[in-house]
Amino acid sequence: MSAKMGRFGKFGGQYVPEALMAALIELEGSYKTISRDKKFVGELQNYLKNYAGRPTPLTHKLNNTLGQALLAKYMGKTRLIAETGAGQHGVATAIAGAMLNLPVEVYMGEEDIARQRLNVFRMELMGAKVVPVSTGSRTLKDAVNEALRDWVGNSAGTHYLIGSVVGPHPFPLIVRDFQTVIGREVRQQSMKAEGRLPDRLIACVGGGSNAIGLFHPFIRDHVTMTGAEAGGHGLQTGEHGATLCGGSPGVLHGAFSYLLQDENGQIAGTHSISAGLDYPGVGPEHSMLKDTGRVDYVAVHDDEALSAFRYLARREGIIPAMESAHAVAAAIRMKDEFARDDIVVINLSGRGDKDVAGVAALQGGAL
Repeated sequence: MSAKMGRFGKFGGQYVPEALMAALIELEGSYKTISRDKKFVGELQNYLKNYAGRPTPLTHKLNNTLGQALLAKYMGKTRLIAETGAGQHGVATAIAGAMLNLPVEVYMGEEDIARQRLNVFRMELMGAKVVPVSTGSRTLKDAVNEALRDWVGNSAGTHYLIGSVVGPHPFPLIVRDFQTVIGREVRQQSMKAEGRLPDRLIACVGGGSNAIGLFHPFIRDHVTMTGAEAGGHGLQTGEHGATLCGGSPGVLHGAFSYLLQDENGQIAGTHSISAGLDYPGVGPEHSMLKDTGRVDYVAVHDDEALSAFRYLARREGIIPAMESAHAVAAAIRMKDEFARDDIVVINLSGRGDKDVAGVAALQGGAL
């Protein structure tokens, strides 16, 4: 199930202004060449092993940002821009920029800045400039809009280090390829520890980068896969971010995919307790996997995610990102479906340090 001419089935493509076509053609051509270059591959593997700490049982966003930042450097780009919701991708971009000596600007909605102060400080501490976005809902969708506007005017020397498997081709393909280190390590570790592949894989899905990184290496195997979307206050309320469970096909941010929209095709508002899942679109490959039935997608409500956040902390001493807590909640919901000897892998796409203050506030406390 690879992208052919930028398509995953009928999804994907390049729905962008003419001013961006040259940059996308350059990026696609450079990626095809550089990603096969032995020097590039060796340098990236060195960074992943000695800097990002791979292989690792818990995953984080450095997989994608190190790959894209190094690609940008090989292309001769001198500046990185990115969007971020929960701040994790922004922090990872700041890390990659600092390591490779590339200046970084990160677009972030004002609402997300307010609820993710810790990650804002981390980005600034590492030298990145955080650009507040005050338009629209002031969340991830609007941060992507502003990053794309920046790239339109500055593509000659700037690489847009997109944070998920969304956007026009070749971004969904590039991000997926860099994120598949997750699934490849799961395969290796499961075979080493148990002598067989997992029975089920579960990951949260906003744009869907961590999920596709986990799922893709197992697409042709007899492994059940579940994506957990942001159910917010419930699909019936309209206050959610469950694009695949409650959306319909359309064009957003340069690609044809499932999205949340009204009857006139206008992008609908979203809600999620997690900033990283508060997005009205999803990667085109996920859209194809939904339509083919290869992956099951479920909507997890805010209260379920909050309960799962506390559960994992109390039972295993692991504080997951609120985004990842949606995957934990999906596993808890499905627990009666598992056989005693099933191997179930829940992908933790980030740590929950950034969410502790918000959870404390919801409980009536303060930090």
